Amino acid sequence: MKSAFTLFWFFLCAFPALVLGAQPPIPGPPELPVKGYVLIDFNSGKTLAEMNADERLEPASLTKIMTAYTVFRELAGGKIQLTDQVLISEKSWRTGGSKMFVEVGKQVSVEDLLKGMIIQSGNDAAVALAEHVAGSVESFADLMNAHAKRLGMTASHFTNPNGLPDPDLYTTARDMARVTLALIAEFPQYYAWYKSLDFTYNKITQPNRNPLLKRDPTADGVKTGYTKAAGYCLIGSAKRDDMRLVSVVMGSASPNARAEASLALLNYGFRFYESHVLYPVGQPIETLRAWGGNLEKLPVGPGSTVAAIIPRGTYDQLSAHIEKTSDFRAPIASGAQVGDVVVMQGDDEIMRVPLVALEELAQGNLWQQARDSVLQLF
Repeated sequence: MKSAFTLFWFFLCAFPALVLGAQPPIPGPPELPVKGYVLIDFNSGKTLAEMNADERLEPASLTKIMTAYTVFRELAGGKIQLTDQVLISEKSWRTGGSKMFVEVGKQVSVEDLLKGMIIQSGNDAAVALAEHVAGSVESFADLMNAHAKRLGMTASHFTNPNGLPDPDLYTTARDMARVTLALIAEFPQYYAWYKSLDFTYNKITQPNRNPLLKRDPTADGVKTGYTKAAGYCLIGSAKRDDMRLVSVVMGSASPNARAEASLALLNYGFRFYESHVLYPVGQPIETLRAWGGNLEKLPVGPGSTVAAIIPRGTYDQLSAHIEKTSDFRAPIASGAQVGDVVVMQGDDEIMRVPLVALEELAQGNLWQQARDSVLQLF
C-alpha cells in the first residue's frame, strides 16, 4: 500500500500537467523513403522538418518554379506583358519531354505559355518563354541564376528553363523551398494558376500533374518533376485557416511515393504546429516620444513581418515587447532601426525583429529643440 507521502508526491508532480494543460513534446518528423525533403512554414519561414535539405540534387521539372519566378519578375518590371505574342521557334517546338504542343511558326501569348508550363509542365512552353524574355535559353539561365543568388539559393545552378538533364543543373530541397516561398509571397495573382486542374491549348486538354490537388482539398500547388536520375519530385503547398506550409520532396521512387511523402509532411506540420502573424511589416505598434524634432510622437513598427510558428495549443504563452536602442533624438530617417521587437514564449526568447521608424523625424526649429532640451532635464 502506497504511503500518504508517495501519493502526495505523485499528485504534486502531476499537478502542473493536469491543471495547467502541459503539452506533450512534438514527435519527430516522419521517416520518408526519399533523397531529401524540407517542410517550411510560409508565415515565419521557419523549417519544421528536414532531411538532406542541403544535399545537391537534380531538380527535373521543379526547375520551372524558377523559370516562372523569373518571368513573373519581368512582368512586374513592365518589360513584358501577358498579352505579348511569342513566335514559336523550332528549338522550342523540338524540345523533348512533356509538352504544351505549341507549333513552330505560330504565335502564342505569354499568358498561355505560362499556363502551359505551370499546369501542363510544357518543356516547349518553358523554352518559348525563355527565348521571349532573354533572346536565348543561355541568357535566360543567367537571369535565373541572378535571381537565385539574390534569393540566397547558394547551392543551385540553372542551365535551362525546363529541367531537362544537364550535369551543371542542380539545386537542393531548401533552395527550391526558397524560390517557392518567394513566388507565393510576391505573385499571389499568378500563383492562383497552380491550383488549376487542367488547361486546354490547341484543342488539347491536359490535367495538372500535381496529385495533391485531388488528395487534399487545402492544397493549391505547386509542381511535380521527374527524370530517371532525379527520381520523382514534388513541391507541395497547402493552406488551412491562416497557416500555409510548403513541402519539398526530392528523389522518390514512384509518383505515389512522392504524393504520400508530401501529404505526410504537410499533415505533420498542420497537426503539431500553429502559425500566427503577430505584426505585419510596417504596422505601427507604438508611438514613442521623440526629442528635438518636428514631431513629438514617432510611430514605430517592425521592419519585417513578425510571425511565430509554435507548438499547437501554446498560443497563450506568447508575449511581445519592444526594446529601444536609445532616446529618439532628431534626425531619424524613415526606416531607420531604432530598436527590436522581441517575442517571448514563456521565459524563452524565440524571435527578435528590427524595430524601425515609420516616419521621418526631421530636425525641429530652434523653439522645438530648446523646449525639448528643457523637458529632458525633468
